[in-house]
Amino acid sequence: MDSWDQAPAASALEALLTATLAAEVHGGPEGAADALITTGGTESNQLALLLAREQAAAHGHALHVLVGANAHHSLGRAAWLLGLPEPVTVPAPAGVLDPAALDEALTELPGPPGGFLVAATAGTTDAGLVDPLTDIADLCAAHGARLHVDAAYGAGLLFSDVHRAKLHGLDRADSVTLDLHKLGWQPAAAGVLTVRATADLDVLGHRADYLNADDDTEAGLPDLLGRSLRTTRRPDALKIAVTLKALGRAGLGALVDQVCDRAREFADLVAAHPGFELHDKPAISTVLFRPAGADDDHIAYVRRKLLTDGTAVLGRAQLDGRRWLKATLLNPHTRPEDLVALLTLVEGTSPR
Repeated sequence: MDSWDQAPAASALEALLTATLAAEVHGGPEGAADALITTGGTESNQLALLLAREQAAAHGHALHVLVGANAHHSLGRAAWLLGLPEPVTVPAPAGVLDPAALDEALTELPGPPGGFLVAATAGTTDAGLVDPLTDIADLCAAHGARLHVDAAYGAGLLFSDVHRAKLHGLDRADSVTLDLHKLGWQPAAAGVLTVRATADLDVLGHRADYLNADDDTEAGLPDLLGRSLRTTRRPDALKIAVTLKALGRAGLGALVDQVCDRAREFADLVAAHPGFELHDKPAISTVLFRPAGADDDHIAYVRRKLLTDGTAVLGRAQLDGRRWLKATLLNPHTRPEDLVALLTLVEGTSPR
C-alpha cells in the first residue's frame, strides 16, 4: 500500500477497519474519531507525541510531556526523536500513575496548559496494571492538557463484557495506542493509533504528485500518504479485519476472558503454595511471582536456566525494589495442568 491505485481493495478495507476501531475506543458520532494502522505500540506512541507537538505548535506553544514512572520506554524515546524536552516523570508508587502527583506536576509546570501532554498507561509492561484513567482524564480537563493513553496491552479488554470496565475513561483520551498482536492475537505488525478528533490527523497531510495527485483526490480517490509516515507498507489491516469478522466481539471477548481467567488461576496456585510469593492479583493477564526466600540473583538464574534448557520462557520485572518472575498469559489454549507444570519447573530450580 502506498497509493489507492495500487491497493484499492486494501484501502477500502483499511478505511472500514480504522473507523470501526476508532468508534470502539472513543464512541461519539460516526466519523468523529479516526485511526491509523502502525507497526506497533512504539510507532503509535511516537505518532501520538508528534500530533500533540504539532497541535501545541499551532497555538504557539512548546510541548511538555508528562509520563508515569511506569510508562513504556518508547515514550521517552519518541520525545528524544522529536526534539522535545525529556518527559517529566510522575511517581507511580503502587505501579500506577499517582493522580495527586500528576495534579501537582501540572500545576507547577511553567507554560500554557495547551502545551501539556499527559501519557497514561492501560496495561503496564511490568505488571499489566491500568492507570486510574477517569481521574487522569478529569485532571487533564481541569488543566487543559491533552491526554494520550498507551493501551498497547490493555486495549483488548474492550472486547470483553467482563473486563471492559477496567478501561473506564479511555474514551476521553485524545489519542490511544493499541497493539493487537497482544490481546488481539495478530502476527506483528498490528498496531493502531486512534484519535478522538479526526482533524488531529490533518497535520500528517503530504503531497507527492506521483502518489496523491490533486486531480485524483479532487475526484474522490482516497489519499493514503497522510495515513502513515511510511510510504510502501503491507496491508496489515487485512488480518485484523479477518479476525474481527470471523470471531466478532463475542469471540474475541471469550479469548480475553480465558487468558484473564488462566492468569487468576495461576495467581491462586502461587498464593496457595508455601514455596512461592505472589506480588498481587493480576489486573489483566500478567502474574508476578518469586520463590520464597530467593534473592534477586537467584531469580535471574531461574529465568535463564529455564530459558536455556528450553522448558519455559518467563519475563522479569523490577517492582518494590525486588526482581520478580513474570508470566504473561496470552494463549487461550493454556490448560490448568500447564500452569501446574510451569510452577513445578520453577520450583525445581528454586532454593529448597
